[in-house]
Amino acid sequence: WEFTFGTDPVMEIFENDFKPNGIDFLAQNFEDRDWGDPVFEPYTIREMNGVPVAVIGQAFPYTSVANPSYMFPDWSFGIRDEHMQRMINECREKGAKVVAILSHNGMVTDMEMARNLEGVDVIMGGHTHDAIPGAVEIENAGGDITLVTNAGSNGKFLGLLDLDVGESGVRDYKFHMLPVFSNLLDADPEMEEHVKKVHQPYEDKLNEELAVTDGVLYRRGNFNGTFDEVILDALREKLDAEVALSPGFRWGVSVLPGQPITF
Repeated sequence: WEFTFGTDPVMEIFENDFKPNGIDFLAQNFEDRDWGDPVFEPYTIREMNGVPVAVIGQAFPYTSVANPSYMFPDWSFGIRDEHMQRMINECREKGAKVVAILSHNGMVTDMEMARNLEGVDVIMGGHTHDAIPGAVEIENAGGDITLVTNAGSNGKFLGLLDLDVGESGVRDYKFHMLPVFSNLLDADPEMEEHVKKVHQPYEDKLNEELAVTDGVLYRRGNFNGTFDEVILDALREKLDAEVALSPGFRWGVSVLPGQPITF
């Protein structure tokens, strides 16, 4: 979501923070709107335990739909399966034994992309915040298997994929969702102080108790959750509306039965 800041801040981070520290910013699906030239490198090939591994970047394809287009007037976005296939072929020609896509498509779109492509070993994705306990095996366009994974949201898990690679490519794999126990990790003192300082003027309002819940409230589904239902019911009643709509956020705190709902 860096792109919600606009192109200039993104390029500033890219040029001043990433490049000097050897961090690749990969996106095969961002193009110059006028000429179709790539904005960023589409992929990188790194040697891992003696195995050449290609990582292809798939940035959020609907950036210009989800955000005001004036923020990036010169860039074009999309899924771009055909260009992705060319990048996969190019990586294979350069000797990659493993081809992985690091994606911001969302789980269902990643699964569909896997079906449309060949030569991809794994798609490790995000965006829809799905905590998928195992890698989903998808039969790809070449008749082989592409692994598709998502590791939840908010740093709750670390997705760990181990590959057994031979001369002919991937032979076997293990995928684990490693839980991150944030309450066992010391907070960064500077950031913790900053958060407290920002919250301080609003603490009384933020902690104001509005109600106590009888059931579990969560925002989890890709299209709705129980918290959405409460919000929509409230909108209909307060505004005397026949219909209320929610954009279906997929994140947020869960509130257990008997817990207060705070402002």
